[in-house]
Amino acid sequence: MSDIDKLCKIKTDCVKTLLGLYKRANAGHIGASLSCLDILVCLFFNRMKENDKFVLSKGHAAAALYTVLAKSGRMPESELESFYKDGTLLGAHPPCSRKLEGITFGTGSLGHGLSLAGGIALSNRFSSKKFNVYCVLSEGDCNEGSTWEAALFAAHQKLSNLVVIIDNNGLQGFGRSKDILGLEPFAKKWESFNFEVVEASDGNDFSSLLNAFENVKNRDNGSPKCIIAKTVKGSGVSFMEDKMEWHYLPMNEDQYKMAVCESGAKNA
Repeated sequence: MSDIDKLCKIKTDCVKTLLGLYKRANAGHIGASLSCLDILVCLFFNRMKENDKFVLSKGHAAAALYTVLAKSGRMPESELESFYKDGTLLGAHPPCSRKLEGITFGTGSLGHGLSLAGGIALSNRFSSKKFNVYCVLSEGDCNEGSTWEAALFAAHQKLSNLVVIIDNNGLQGFGRSKDILGLEPFAKKWESFNFEVVEASDGNDFSSLLNAFENVKNRDNGSPKCIIAKTVKGSGVSFMEDKMEWHYLPMNEDQYKMAVCESGAKNA
């Protein structure tokens, strides 16, 4: 079985688990989790080494992270049953407690993740164990000035072990990103901050993502890296795809059954 086939099978399992979490909790943020799930699967099951670190800056996609952590053995799968319940560690956003392996910081207030990731990347200089730091951002993160301050810091410190991946799905909580606060020319912005930039034309396709990761890996000139992954909000579920309302809506029973039926179709 090829690497891509393995990732597709894992992704299919993760989608079904993720949809079940959201249905039982009657909760939203489904679209945001589906748009970045391929990125997380690619990272945790193909790219990241044992000592590597991860920060999910777009913390509203926490269910995608929980699902991947459980699937990869970093968290007991039984823990998922507590998602959204009273007293759980698995809330709507990643917890601040640091009790879960793979969650280094509580996130979700947009614009903080890259600063945290940059600090971790800098700490590598004082560690005997070398590691890379991966940070997944949303476009909403990139509307925040703190993100660009962190980018300046990362470039100035030449944090070549820092890789930023942007879940570029074109939608935010209140509409199209281009209408809320346009980011174009997006790649050139990151390049002007002295990042090595690679664009993944389909961030919901493992072949495109793996090529982007290999491309950015080969650009080791002492600079931090950025992958801009063009994704689709609600990827893989037809009635959710590219629909702003699925930033918020929970599923009813019929929608859940349809979503489960369609899950994994794109990469299967």
